[in-house]
Amino acid sequence: MAKFKIATPAGASFSTAPVDYNYESEALAGLDYEIVEGPANEDGFIAVARDADAIYAKGMPITKKVIDSLERCRTITLGSVGVDSVDVAAATARGIPVTNCPDTFIEEVADHLMMLLLGCFRDVIEQDRLVREGRWRTGRTPLLQIPRLMGQTLGLIAFGHVARAVARRAKPFGLIVKAYDPFIEELVMIEHGVLPSTLDEVMGCDFVSMHAPATPEAQGMLTARQFRQMKKTAYFLNVGRGPTVNEADLIRALEEKWIAGAGLDVLEVEPPRQDNPLLAMKNVILSAHTASASARFDPARKRRVGQELALALTDRWPMSCVNPTVLPKLDRRRWQPISMERGPNS
Repeated sequence: MAKFKIATPAGASFSTAPVDYNYESEALAGLDYEIVEGPANEDGFIAVARDADAIYAKGMPITKKVIDSLERCRTITLGSVGVDSVDVAAATARGIPVTNCPDTFIEEVADHLMMLLLGCFRDVIEQDRLVREGRWRTGRTPLLQIPRLMGQTLGLIAFGHVARAVARRAKPFGLIVKAYDPFIEELVMIEHGVLPSTLDEVMGCDFVSMHAPATPEAQGMLTARQFRQMKKTAYFLNVGRGPTVNEADLIRALEEKWIAGAGLDVLEVEPPRQDNPLLAMKNVILSAHTASASARFDPARKRRVGQELALALTDRWPMSCVNPTVLPKLDRRRWQPISMERGPNS
């Protein structure tokens, strides 16, 4: 029996390819460990994970019930930026660090956002359709009605890694970039050449790009009130998380032409039902939550997972911890959460 047990739900989280752990194993080399797959359902996984030293979270929600069953877990590690599949509050209550990959796919997501922005603005889907239908001479007419891109405004909601990468890309196109983020100092925005703004000011931009994480505070953050503030010529973009937007209100804004269109990589429910009105809208560009995908995607995130697991199993603090308040409470001698009965100072 190996010294360390890493439990993970069976199956891949982002593809249907055969699952192996070659990339994760690079950083774990030299440790006496085993990766044990459990059923990707709550009760089945609990039976396998209860005595695990670490959880590699993928393919299923890691709920409070799962977390409360863990007897000696040192870390719950994700191979993604988002952590909404893990009950972070429950992990924090148990003193278990939750790690993610916050800086691995930034460039790809920022590229995808600019693709959606340009595709919406230049009506690329319709332009393609007109050519395929033999209507070559009709493509120019609608574009004669739009302004040039230079001088337009781009509003960013939240100013994390991806939003900053978007700002860098937007500047050479002549876009004026504004950002709203109550958790980021204005000086940081100014250093990136971005105008610190209120949410109301951002909603008044020509393009509004949502980058808020899927936290409880951001759930349903954008509603009809915000969409009514947008220009009728404006486009809404989202490569962050679908649940940060009240999708019914966005659909209404598009149907009633409060806004010109949208470019969406994420939706409230994924995959969407086939009767979702967004699927039939010609003024909406959709992609299947693929903004982070590239040839680098799987190797980079899996290697990061292996590094985080290796750090935890060798009594070292993680590189990225989404609940850092647990770190001072860890028993450094054995890297186990200190019992709530004992308290941090006993």
